Amino acid sequence: MATPVIAGERASVQVAEPGTTEAGTTERGPGRLGFLRQAVDNPPGRLRLAGAVLATLALLFGLVAAWQVADRSTAAGRVAHRSGPLSQDTAEIYRSLADADTTAATGFLLAGNEPPAVRQRYQDDLATAARLLAQAAAHGGDSADTQRWISELNQQLPQYAGLVETARANDRQGLPLGGAYLRYASGLMQDTMLPNAQKLVAAESARLDADYDDAGSVPWAAFALAVLTLAALLRHQVLLLRRTNRVFNPGLVAATSAMLAATVWLLAGGLSASSSLADSRTAGAQPLRALDQARTEVLQARAAENLNLVSRGSSDKYTAQWDTVLADLAGRREEPDRTGGALGRARQLAPAGAAGPLDEARRQLDAWQARHGQAADTEAAGDYDAALQGTVGAGRGDSAQAAFEALEQQLGQAAAVEQAAFRTAVDGVDTGLAALAVGAAVLAVACAAGVFRGIGRRLADYR
Repeated sequence: MATPVIAGERASVQVAEPGTTEAGTTERGPGRLGFLRQAVDNPPGRLRLAGAVLATLALLFGLVAAWQVADRSTAAGRVAHRSGPLSQDTAEIYRSLADADTTAATGFLLAGNEPPAVRQRYQDDLATAARLLAQAAAHGGDSADTQRWISELNQQLPQYAGLVETARANDRQGLPLGGAYLRYASGLMQDTMLPNAQKLVAAESARLDADYDDAGSVPWAAFALAVLTLAALLRHQVLLLRRTNRVFNPGLVAATSAMLAATVWLLAGGLSASSSLADSRTAGAQPLRALDQARTEVLQARAAENLNLVSRGSSDKYTAQWDTVLADLAGRREEPDRTGGALGRARQLAPAGAAGPLDEARRQLDAWQARHGQAADTEAAGDYDAALQGTVGAGRGDSAQAAFEALEQQLGQAAAVEQAAFRTAVDGVDTGLAALAVGAAVLAVACAAGVFRGIGRRLADYR
């Protein structure tokens, strides 16, 4: 209604706005907050809110638990099927290249007396390295450095093989250039190819360690949500008990049981997976890493021993290399238990099944050092042929070659035991974790269903 207002000669009309009173106050609806306040300002409303909160917590727990455990499962799968095998493959690339260099020197020294087995071993080493490099290129990830090292090794491998064949051809013709070509080939291997292979080993070892860390991570967020949900369920049931004097609400009891089961399931399954991963690491991955280092140093020592004979005393480089590598491999002789050096570390980390072969490897290493010393003394006395036979003599059980081969055999047996231990421990961990993620999600849904049922029963009392 318009109200005329007269002031002097002029009049104005004030029109009341809709929703206002004559006193000028505005009538407003309850608004969103008001509606929410009204919705929960009674027992049924509070029950519905509590049910929504409890169900949301349960479903959020299921989502987070499934996500975190699925991530662990993926990482465990990488350990078992990708980074673990690839780490060992790169170590085998290094070993094959080093063994090819050693075997090439052995065959060169034997010249026309080279056994077919020695030649075949050299060719097998090159074929193994080429095959594993192709696998590493396919599965080595997107790292530019990794792909560059693999590409360089693929280019250098035929160069090395060509130099070795040139050395063999010159040696058969009695030309002194044969030894120079072989030393040049070995220089390419020792100074360029093996360092690149070592970088590959280090990169894949780091990736394996990262996957182990991811697979063994604890789903703290899921556990925190589980504890929060359980606390909220118990608190709400206590409040209902106080208000209704009803001891049990079947739906909420079922929801609490489902959440408790999910928590125990998550804890037990996580501990089991962590235990298996720890076993695969302590009985497989770590001992293998130490053993690979020892096997590498054995081959380096053998290459230095053979190349020293190839050089015929023109350089003391290989003698110094032998001394350095043997000190790293065997440790100091003054140590009473001989636990130092790469071989000692491999023995300390070895699982029970690998202990015997590594103890025998230590005895063969001692025998090799003794025979090497005898051959070196013979060469120093001027009898090169006798020193040659004492070092690479085919069919001689008392040669350095025989001790080296026996040592290699024992190290190979230990490696087979540790590889089997790795596979046994890690096998099925990823699928177990995947089942754990599904189970946690299902129990979370069951908990939410129990909440809806329990709250629904209480709401029925108000109808």
